[in-house]
Order: sequence, then C-alpha cells, then structure tokens
Amino acid sequence: MTLKHLSILNYKNIEEAELDFSPGLNCVIGCNGEGKTNLLDAIRFLSLCKSLGVTQDSLCIRHEQDFFMLKGQYECEDDTLEEIQCSLKRGQKKIMRRQGKPYKRLAEHIGLIPIVLVSPSDGLLIAGGSEERRRFIDVVISQMDLPYLDSLTRYNKALLQRNALLKMEPPCDTEILSLWEEQMAIEGEFIYQRRQKYIDEFIPIFQRYYNLIAQDHEQVSLSYISHCQRGPLLEVIQRDRYKDLAVGYSLHGIHRDDLEMLINGYPIKREGSQGQNKTMLVALKLAQYEFLHHTGTGTRPILLLDDIFDRLDAQRVERIVNLVSGDSFGQTFITDTNRDHLDKILSLTSQDYKLFYCENGTFSEL
Repeated sequence: MTLKHLSILNYKNIEEAELDFSPGLNCVIGCNGEGKTNLLDAIRFLSLCKSLGVTQDSLCIRHEQDFFMLKGQYECEDDTLEEIQCSLKRGQKKIMRRQGKPYKRLAEHIGLIPIVLVSPSDGLLIAGGSEERRRFIDVVISQMDLPYLDSLTRYNKALLQRNALLKMEPPCDTEILSLWEEQMAIEGEFIYQRRQKYIDEFIPIFQRYYNLIAQDHEQVSLSYISHCQRGPLLEVIQRDRYKDLAVGYSLHGIHRDDLEMLINGYPIKREGSQGQNKTMLVALKLAQYEFLHHTGTGTRPILLLDDIFDRLDAQRVERIVNLVSGDSFGQTFITDTNRDHLDKILSLTSQDYKLFYCENGTFSEL
C-alpha cells in the first residue's frame, strides 16, 4: 500500500497542504516544532482513525478554525486505487469515508491501510506503565484481526460497568456484578489467547532485527505477563472481589497485562543505555512491520520514522537505513532536523525518493 497524494486542511499547525509522495522514500527536513510530526500524524490518522497522544479529536483542529479535513489517495499492491477521507467539525463526530461512502463503524476501517510509526514518544514503551505496552500489542493485532478489536471493545465496556458498580454506595447487587464479570472473563480469555499467540510469533522476528542493528552485542527477550496465567479468568477476577470493592476498581483482568522487556536477562527499563533503549524500540517497530506484512494483512504497511536517529551511534544508524531502504520495506517517511542525516540516507538508497522542507506548517519539495 502506498500513499500517492495527501490533502490536509486545518490539521494542527498545517493550514493547507497538497503533497504528492514517492512510492519509495520520502524525507522531510525542518526545525523542531515546524510541523514534520504533524504531517506523519495526519497520515497515521487516516489509517487508525485517531491522532497519537491526543485524547479529543477536536484538539487536532487548527486554532481558530471550525473543522479539519484529511484526504489520502492510495495505490494498492494490485494497482487498484483507494480514497480515504476524514473530516471533523467542532462539536460533532468525525466522519471517515472510503471511496466517498461513510463507514457505519470506524472499526471496519482498521487494517485497510496498515501502518507502523516509530517516534520519540515510543520511549514510553520502556519507561511508561503497562498500558503503553498493551497498546503496542493491541495496535498490531487490531490491524489484522477485527474479531479481536470487537472483543477488546466489549471487554472494556464490561470493565467500565463493573468499575461503576464497585464504586456504588451502598454496595451493588452481586448478581449484576457477576454478569459483567462473566462478560469480562469470556472476552478476556479470547484476548489473552490472541495476545499470547501473537507474542510467541513476534519474539523471534524482534530478536532478529535487534541483532541486525546491534550486531549481537546484547541479547534481548520479551515475556508476556497476564492474570490469565493464574487459572480461569472468572475465578481470578472473583477470588479477590472484596479487595476490588474496597478500592473501587478492578485489580484483575487482561487490562493489567504487561510485556516485560529484558536485555542480557535484566529489565531494560533499569539496565539499558539510551542507545540500547532506542535500538530496542526500533527493533520492536521493524518487527511489527514484518509481522503485519507477512503474518497479518498481507500488504506492505506504510512506515513512518519520526526523528529516530537521536542517541544512536553512526554504525547503528547506517544499519537501520540499510534495512528500511532494502527490498523488505515499502513506502517510508523519515523526518529529521539534520540535513546531513538525510543526505547520507539518500546516498545509501537505490529507491526512488522525494525530499521536502517544512517550515511553519508549510511544505515545499526540494
């Protein structure tokens, strides 16, 4: 899948843009805060129906404007064309359209245009809480497995209802509480099985990419941790119900799952250097790309690399560039503040490419 043309209107600091892209490498140069990341975020929005790190869609509307609009024209691997549009007016719900026809459910769109983003915010995968690592897992599986996304939605609804009952004064009816617990258990067991299968297949791909970048200087591994590993989930949830009533929320369930990241047998959160952490994050995302391509959707995802070369030595940068500019990867977008970085990248690639300059939300092709 490649993005041929992108139209942007009133998205964050981008007032208006009409951009034609290369099917190979697209590099964007510019100072910090000029709009490079917003461009990649607009591309991501058209794939996943939301902005990265923004809790309300209306916050994506440019200041003092009433709406934003994004429209992408894509070419599929069978040479067919797709047009995806997203529009949002203040005070209204966003509308996603495919070939001009609105989706009834946004979930129907997820997975049509697979995408992988590597960005500075990925540091939270290591330094942040377990919710960041669960989101990493969920974003991958949801792009290739609609039943998983539906089950996750139902689980979160049941969790929300159970938490509301746990907070009630006087205490809620235990029969009603049991109904939501049963729903959590049914959906939770299904989600756990999907996550475990994905992680088992994902680990060797991830380790191979880490070793290619680090040249076997360190050994890394991943370990999935879930309450489902303690026995039937319904029993685990109900076993300590009195504790949940005391604190007013659910202490057990797949919403507490975690992905432990280890380097040389120790948590990378505690032991990893900045360069090792960055290598871990890049390897996770490149493995995510391969997994989506070969195991999931069957089409090449769009790869977005946002300012990823900071804190990496020259040798690791060169190995990453050689990887993403090779035949295993398709359309790639790279942003950087350093023109020397991008010139070196372009000198190493045999792919078709385009180079853009970004200033104050305006883009010009160089």
